[in-house]
Amino acid sequence: MTSPSADAGELVQAAWTAFAGDQAVAAERLARDALAVDPAHGGALGALGYFLHAARRFAEAAEIFRTLAAAQSREPAHRMNLGTALRCAGRYDDALNAYAEAAALGARSADFFYNVGLTHIDRRDYESGRAVLADAVALTPDDAEIRYYFATCCYERLRTAEALAALEHWEDLAGLTPDLTADIGLLLMKLGDAERAEAAIRRAVTDPNGVASPHPLLTLVQLLERTNRLEEAGMRLAQLSAHPGANRLDAEITLITAQLAQRSGDHEAACSGFRKLLQECREFELRHLLEFPLAKSLDALRRYDEAFATLRDAHRSQTALLKMTAPILAARGAPSMVITRFGCDPEDVAGWSDPGAPPLEESPVFIVAFPRSGTTLLELTLDAHPALVSMDEQPFVQAALDDLIAEGAAYPERMAALSPSQLAAIRSRYWERVRTKAAVGPGRRLVDKNPLNILRLPVIRRLFPEAPILLAVRHPHDVILSCFMQHFRTPDFALLCADLPTLALGYRRTFDFWYGQTALLAPRVLELRYENFTADLAAEVRRVLEFLELPWDDAVLRPHENARDKGFISTPSYSQVIEPVHRKAVDRWRVYAAHLGPVEPALAPYLERWGYAGVGSSNMR
Repeated sequence: MTSPSADAGELVQAAWTAFAGDQAVAAERLARDALAVDPAHGGALGALGYFLHAARRFAEAAEIFRTLAAAQSREPAHRMNLGTALRCAGRYDDALNAYAEAAALGARSADFFYNVGLTHIDRRDYESGRAVLADAVALTPDDAEIRYYFATCCYERLRTAEALAALEHWEDLAGLTPDLTADIGLLLMKLGDAERAEAAIRRAVTDPNGVASPHPLLTLVQLLERTNRLEEAGMRLAQLSAHPGANRLDAEITLITAQLAQRSGDHEAACSGFRKLLQECREFELRHLLEFPLAKSLDALRRYDEAFATLRDAHRSQTALLKMTAPILAARGAPSMVITRFGCDPEDVAGWSDPGAPPLEESPVFIVAFPRSGTTLLELTLDAHPALVSMDEQPFVQAALDDLIAEGAAYPERMAALSPSQLAAIRSRYWERVRTKAAVGPGRRLVDKNPLNILRLPVIRRLFPEAPILLAVRHPHDVILSCFMQHFRTPDFALLCADLPTLALGYRRTFDFWYGQTALLAPRVLELRYENFTADLAAEVRRVLEFLELPWDDAVLRPHENARDKGFISTPSYSQVIEPVHRKAVDRWRVYAAHLGPVEPALAPYLERWGYAGVGSSNMR
């Protein structure tokens, strides 16, 4: 006669055989039969917990693993499994407690760190996820899935260079599947590496048997929309919708369908799609991902009050997300813009000397502004000129500022003591960073467009005293409205844009700082009005080229063609700059005039300074 434990063991073995044969119900029954024979049988409990987890019955699985953990209190694997089941059940804090107990028992495997990292990602705590997943990467550097999630955390924390480095040579990583390859491609696109992104996604779309998989097809449609290839995007969406596995991606297909409807001008269909998804969205902190585009279509349908109310809801939702992803920043509230409180000291500036500074023709062309002032249009116009080359917005001037401080400068009040060799070394590092993004060289001058470099004028002036600077100016009401309507990823700026009075005050402080510093530093600046630029492109570009001491080239009259040729454009206006230059966005603020009253006091000095006062007071409809 077989002993009870032996009978239980045989039943467990039979259960695993059934599970391997896709007989999940039979597998669970056999595991429970084993426990009926021996309620404390560890193998039976482990098998049952695994089967329940695979069936997505996470709460039941957690109870089984909890029982195992109590029975075998020195075994960390049971607490790891408990943590994973709790994570999948949405009980993230309890999951982390279970993982902490596993760590106390010696859990240190890559799989352990990976699961802890996923829990932090689920909690939107991307910085903690990044730190833990870095340990997993160190233990298994060739694991594709671990590297992907580590890179995702880096992306969410705006650590772009670190994310790109994590995905270097991704093709050689282990464990690649079509779905994971597509996810890597989509992340590469978000990181601005469109060429590698497309290669990854197109590789994923067709498996070795020649059968397209639905998830890679979805990411291909997303890539095509983001790179303004709308006709092919529509064709691929039709292919995806007809796929037998498309029902698993209902929400994602609804979203991309709404986005493409918006791009084609069918705003009623777009609104319908976004609203459907909002009804299904159970996470308040994610609603803004649908509300910002919904407001855009409501605006196009001239339902302005509804659009504005939707925008207010969107900012509340985004702020809730920032409390999870950037809790310290969110707790501080709107950014204080400390950088605007300190300026250069006139006595120090009088001592600035740098005989090795480059002349105008060897200096970058800087484009600065308050965001949403038309800088992308200006950049693409100049980039079309054969003697100029631009790059996506990069933090390279901020990196140079960090280098200045590392060299001992008390920025911005004390920079005269920096030696020519120190300044040359900082410039050299700036150009090293630039060359990773743009093909600069003889006959190809750099256009460095980053609007908020307007707050880093002292850096520009100290390193590149002859550099030409283009200041883009647009009606302040249009700028404030456009910023309020935009989904910005950078936490500081998203918090600044969360309400109109705070945003307008930030605008005021920005230009108070700019004009205060330009009066002292006397940089080489040309101001350009968005309204004039869109009214007479040829005349305005001629002014710019004369300022830059460059010859005329007809290519500058076709910035929209340049935008299409570039494919990926990182800024929010990627869908607008592929159109011929138009004036649809001029005086857009007027239909929202009733909502703009709170911004008047902060904007009044610049409405007056630039001649917009009277032409556009907020009581005009």
